[in-house]
Amino acid sequence: METELPWVEKYRPKRLADVVGQEEIVKRLKAYAKDKEMMNMLFSGRAGIGKTASAVAFANELYGDDVSRNLLELNASDERGIDVIRGKIKDFAATLSYGKVTFKIIFLDESDALTTDAQNALRRTMERYSRTCRFILSANYSSRLIEPIQSRCALFRFTPLTDNDMKTRLDFIAKEEKLKVDEKALEAILYVAEGDMRRAVNVLQVASTLGKHVSEDSVYKVAARARPEEVKKMVKAASGGKFMEARKMLDELLYSYALSGEDILLQVYRDVLDSDDFDDRTKVALVDLIGETDFRITEGSNERIQLEAFLARLVLSVKK
Repeated sequence: METELPWVEKYRPKRLADVVGQEEIVKRLKAYAKDKEMMNMLFSGRAGIGKTASAVAFANELYGDDVSRNLLELNASDERGIDVIRGKIKDFAATLSYGKVTFKIIFLDESDALTTDAQNALRRTMERYSRTCRFILSANYSSRLIEPIQSRCALFRFTPLTDNDMKTRLDFIAKEEKLKVDEKALEAILYVAEGDMRRAVNVLQVASTLGKHVSEDSVYKVAARARPEEVKKMVKAASGGKFMEARKMLDELLYSYALSGEDILLQVYRDVLDSDDFDDRTKVALVDLIGETDFRITEGSNERIQLEAFLARLVLSVKK
């Protein structure tokens, strides 16, 4: 019996036309593929918005059936040392390409995880083998790459996907998998995914294991996230001076949903920014308070105590 691929891989775009959003970037990549020419490129942007998908789809369009011989994919988070640059990358870059295109492509995902020594070695490799090889570097934070590498690459900044782009792709996958997805379930997936297409597809797949009818309840259940309205109620209770009521709701989030303190703070942060109950000055004060609480939890403080302290200070700050 053949094992089915995860949907993230099963529905990964094979061609540039299948890439969700990023219209301007796709347009430029199509032109490069048509001309059979390109420069070194740096794809920058947050996770799950199409950097890897665009790179692989571009290579497929450029090489066709010869893509496996001409494309080397590496993840710098796993292979981040100088030995990888001197070994795998150098050996691949030194050999000639197959087919009509005169160069190979090395796609280095999460390249901002490379050590400084590895980045310096990579810079020299990019210079030495510029006639036989091109590089596509993917980074969540382009500023973590040394300046000589940044200057040798054309920068492509990937923007967060819109809700409409994500809905279109999720509707397509649901249709292919013969799923019935409620409109509220779609909205819940978008809320949980926060613009990350990869996370959205994973949530949809996991929710589908509970049945062919995907509901809002099943989405929040598999995503281990609280409903936005429950977080809103807690914040509203605290801002209304009802500390004990807000504390009871906090217990519900911590124990019934098994949420971490950081997850709760993230949802509170989103609720505060979207809320019409607070003026701008109050929002600034609350964001500052959320940041301070998050820092304390990250540094190892007891998250329950810190979250209760946050609610208490929320009561006091709003009263002021």
